[in-house]
Amino acid sequence: MKEIKIESTFFVYDNLEALPKAIYLLMQKAVEARKKAYAPYSKFLVGAALLLDNGEIITGNNQENASYPSGLCAERTAIYYAGSQFPEAKVLKMALTAGSKNKVTNEPIPPCGACRQAIAEYEIKQELPIEIYFMGATGKVVKSNSLANLLPLIFDKSML
Repeated sequence: MKEIKIESTFFVYDNLEALPKAIYLLMQKAVEARKKAYAPYSKFLVGAALLLDNGEIITGNNQENASYPSGLCAERTAIYYAGSQFPEAKVLKMALTAGSKNKVTNEPIPPCGACRQAIAEYEIKQELPIEIYFMGATGKVVKSNSLANLLPLIFDKSML
């Protein structure tokens, strides 16, 4: 048996105001998107904003459904829209914010597993890392230099 050690590195900003201006503005777009989320069941609202290499900013939010598996997370809403409307564009940065209507959410909340896999598809396709910034409704903001950093053992097309 052989042991394998995998490490990930993250950068933590104390709050929104500590972010570089461009990322602060991108996160503000995510906050605006979060406020428009449709989450009548979980009361857990998520907003995403993507910066594409063509300068476009795409936003998305979670869309729930009474048939829970039919809903869609904010990250996938945004990245699928970007892929359908700007198929040649590359996603450079992604900002995420999540907040509960039931409790204070001030801890950084990363993408769920399904979203990580969806983002991985685009990061691999474009052969360029996607910087991901994530936070709760308030508080610290965490930066990952790539999706591969969040999901080091990616399942991709090479395994099919």
